[in-house]
Amino acid sequence: MARYYDGFVLPVPTANLAAYKKMAKLAATVWREHGALEYIETVAEDVKPGKLTSFPQSVKLKADEVVVFAYIVYKSRKDRDRVNAKVMADPRMQCAAGDMPFDGKRMFWGGFKGMVESMP
Repeated sequence: MARYYDGFVLPVPTANLAAYKKMAKLAATVWREHGALEYIETVAEDVKPGKLTSFPQSVKLKADEVVVFAYIVYKSRKDRDRVNAKVMADPRMQCAAGDMPFDGKRMFWGGFKGMVESMP
């Protein structure tokens, strides 16, 4: 059975990268405690603007920002919905909108059903 994935892309000001990393480490702990199989956050290193679209263009990246690409792995869509409900109710994940170290309006995300999976 194919696993299920949540993926997201967002711009983070380079000045806020340490604060974002701290927030991401907490999120990883919370998601894993509630049943996510994996929690991965990555920061762009080799992404360039494209002719039509690209990671930088997708989030309207500013000169002082970097793109973060992340995903969370679950057993199934049903399990993802169960885990996310627990995460959203977890008091550690409650914060004021002004406390976010990135512009959430330029973040995008979605859920994906596994199609091809090759692991060791």
